[in-house]
Amino acid sequence: MERLKQQIDFLIEIDKLKHVFRQTVLIDGSRQENDAEHSWHLAMLAMILHEHANEPGLDLHKIIKMVLIHDLVEIDAGDTFIYDEKGNLDKAEREQAAADRIFAILPADQAAELRALWDEFEQRETAEARFAAVIDRLQPLIHNYVTEGTSWKKNNVTADKVIARNRFIRDVSEPLGIYVEELIADSVKKGYLRSC
Repeated sequence: MERLKQQIDFLIEIDKLKHVFRQTVLIDGSRQENDAEHSWHLAMLAMILHEHANEPGLDLHKIIKMVLIHDLVEIDAGDTFIYDEKGNLDKAEREQAAADRIFAILPADQAAELRALWDEFEQRETAEARFAAVIDRLQPLIHNYVTEGTSWKKNNVTADKVIARNRFIRDVSEPLGIYVEELIADSVKKGYLRSC
């Protein structure tokens, strides 16, 4: 029963992810997206888009696990906007401390498994982690495009910053990289994203 109690405690704890709001606005423009919604959407992107990875034979199950847990640390660390230079200075430290606490709620074997997946996602050394990172960047780009640059405009984000943060996508997925480059160019053309 102790194992089950730890698992339930973890599941109760991670419900807090529903209250961590991101800069990304929902596609209907009604409000900001929360981290739980973001993680679910990434799992769907992984299922639908994994065929576009440059490296064949990716472990889809592993990618889905990674994207479902990658932001759990934001329960403690908060969501740091990708273009927030000051917030990103101590992001890794805050998230490591959060990972130590949150994953330790689970039984030791599950804690080790999820922490290893989270570390793998953060390190981006495997094909699965790199693809998970691609869809983590792609999803807010799509939201920004569909909402006519809502969070880009709100945060004074310029095209050069978006290009720099997403340049790696083509190395992991040629088709998604081309899509992102076209999306950014069209966003500038339509006035959704300020040019440099």
